[in-house]
Amino acid sequence: MKFYLPALAILSFSHLNLSCSLTEISQKSKDTFSKSTNYLKQTSQKAYQKTKDAFVQDSSPSTSPKPMSVSKTKFGTLSDGTQVNLYIISNANGMYVSVLDYGGTVKDIYAPDRNGDFANVSLGFSNIKDYEEKSPYFGCITGRYANRIAKGEFSLNGKKFNLATNNGPNHLHGGNKGFDKHIWKVKILDVGTGITLTRKSPHGEEGYPGNLDCKVTYTLSNDNELKVEYEAETDQATVINLTNHTYFNLRGEGNGNILGHELTLPGNRFVSTDDTNIPTEISKVGGTPFDFRKPTSIGARIESKNSQLTYGKGYDHTWVVPQNDKGLSLAARLRDPDSGRVLEILTDQPGVQIYTGNYLDGMVGHGGKPYPFRSGICLETQVYPDSPNHQGEKGWRSCVLLPGQTYTHTTIHRFKTD
Repeated sequence: MKFYLPALAILSFSHLNLSCSLTEISQKSKDTFSKSTNYLKQTSQKAYQKTKDAFVQDSSPSTSPKPMSVSKTKFGTLSDGTQVNLYIISNANGMYVSVLDYGGTVKDIYAPDRNGDFANVSLGFSNIKDYEEKSPYFGCITGRYANRIAKGEFSLNGKKFNLATNNGPNHLHGGNKGFDKHIWKVKILDVGTGITLTRKSPHGEEGYPGNLDCKVTYTLSNDNELKVEYEAETDQATVINLTNHTYFNLRGEGNGNILGHELTLPGNRFVSTDDTNIPTEISKVGGTPFDFRKPTSIGARIESKNSQLTYGKGYDHTWVVPQNDKGLSLAARLRDPDSGRVLEILTDQPGVQIYTGNYLDGMVGHGGKPYPFRSGICLETQVYPDSPNHQGEKGWRSCVLLPGQTYTHTTIHRFKTD
C-alpha cells in the first residue's frame, strides 16, 4: 500500500527548521492535534449545551412555520400514557398560533409589534406535565359551562341538578374535569387555514344532563385574525356556555405585568357580584373604576377602594357587550403602548369576562419565565355568570340548549399594530 503526502504537506516540511529531528516533529504534531481535539470537544460541548438550553427554554418551532399551513407534532404524554399533539397554524404574514388537542388549548400566539418583531403574547407552558398538573386554565376551551354557577346547582324543567363545587361554594368552568382536561379529536381543515376539534360530552359528565356533541374551529386569516367558532347539539335539555381562556400579555408573555396595557370596553354596564363572584345585579359603569368606555390603563384604578374590586382581587367581572344587529360586536380593545400591539375582540355573545390575572403567583411558564401577579389578562366572551339560575329574567340571554337546536358562538381576535 502506497501513501502520498499532499503537496502542501511537502512544502511545509521543506520549510521546517532542519535542526528538528523527525521525532521532535512528530511530537509537536501530536501536541497540536491533541490541543485541536480538546478545543473541538469543548466547543462542541458548549454548542450542544447552548442548543439544549434553547430547546428546553423555548418550545416554539426551530424554524418559522411554512406560510398558510397547518402542521402537527407530538407535544408530550399525559400521566395515563395518552399522547398529546400540537397543531401549528400559520398565515402568510409570519404570524402563527399553536393549539394542543388537550383541552383545545391555545399554547402560542406569535404576533408582530409595530417594528415587525414577533413575540408570543399567550401565557402557557413548555411541557404537558405543567398543563396537566397546575394550569390556571391557560388558553383552554372551558365548558360545559364557563364561569360560575352558584352553589353548584340549577333546575331545568322542574328537575334539580347538582354539580361539583370546585371554586369555594360555587361551580367553575365545568367542574373538576371540565372540557379543558380532555383530549379532543382534531381535523385539519380542507378549506381555510385552521383546525376543527370535536368531542362528545356524555350525559351525566360533571353532573350535566344530556349527551352533548361539541365542535370548536380555530382559523387564522391573512388579516391576522384568529377566529374561534363553537357549535354544539344535545339529545336532551341542558345548559351550555363555552369560551376560550387565553391569558394575553401584548408585551410578550413573561415580560412584566399588564397594568400598563390600555383597555377599552364599549359596554356601559357590568355584572356586579357578591364576595364569591356570583352575580347580584347589572350595574352602570359610570362613575366607577369599571368605566372603560375610553381607553384607560388597567392599573389606573385597579387598587381603588371599591367592594367589587375587593371581591375579585382586581377585575374579574363580566361587561355587557353592546349588540350590533349587522354582525359581530366589538367587546373589547387592548393596546400595549410599548410594543404597539393591539388586540380587538369581536363577538356575538352578550358579555365579556375580564380577568386580570389576580391569582397568578409567579409560576414558571414558557421558557422558564415566571408569571407574576397580574402578568396576563383574559377576555372571555360568553353569557353572564350563573345564567342557569336566571332563566327567563329580563336582560339575561338564555343558556339553555334543547334537542333540535344548535348552539353557536363566534369570536374573532383581531391583532393589529398602531
